[in-house]
Order: sequence, then structure tokens, then C-alpha cells
Amino acid sequence: MAAPSPCPCGSGAGLTTCCGRWHAGEPAPTAEALMRSRYSAYVLGLEDYLLATWHESSRPEALGLATQSPRPTWLGLSVKRHENPTPETAIVEFVARLRMGGNSAERMHETSRFVHADGRWYYLDGELR
Repeated sequence: MAAPSPCPCGSGAGLTTCCGRWHAGEPAPTAEALMRSRYSAYVLGLEDYLLATWHESSRPEALGLATQSPRPTWLGLSVKRHENPTPETAIVEFVARLRMGGNSAERMHETSRFVHADGRWYYLDGELR
């Protein structure tokens, strides 16, 4: 029996028992879980999931992941903090490492805001640091 694919979010769990279940439609229980699943969705090219988990007030029409050139190689995720100022809002600060084409690795450091509505967490926006 083959070992399960590791989840790209870096949790150490298999994809199907970690972010894969959020990708399949189960609501992420926390903003941090949603943020990790969104990182995994970027790694896996799941544009529909990314758009569906983006709050409608700030959601773009498309991301163009399939046509992006060069496509990033995602190298890892580190969650720095997760706060819930209110039951309906959350802040997640993270650093994602990536490489574009043959260039050197880069760090994307973002503080993201999330809102809880209709029983689900949604990405609202983020500030790059």
C-alpha cells in the first residue's frame, strides 16, 4: 500500500486527511486551517477552490493560475500567528516560500484577514510585509 501524499501545508499529515477534506467541500474549522488549505490549493493549482474561499466583497474574477508563466514552485509554509479579534474575524500571519522559474527562492510574508459568514471562513484580504 502506497503512503498517502503529504499535505503541501506542512502539517505532516496526508493530503486527504488534512487540506484535502476542505478542498472537497468540508468547511475549514478555523481561519488558520482555511489559510493552510488555500496555500495547498495554490500548490495544487485549485483556482476554483481559491475563488470559492475568497469573500465575495474582495474576490477577483479569476486568478489565471493555469496560464501563469513562469509558474511558481512552492517551497514551504510557516504560520507565524493566528488571532481571533472577534468570533467572526481572524488574522493569520504567514510566510510562504516560492521560486519563480529559475530565479532564487523568495519569501512572501503576509498578514491576512478572514471573516466567518454562513458557517464558513473566507479570505478577505492581506497585507504583504
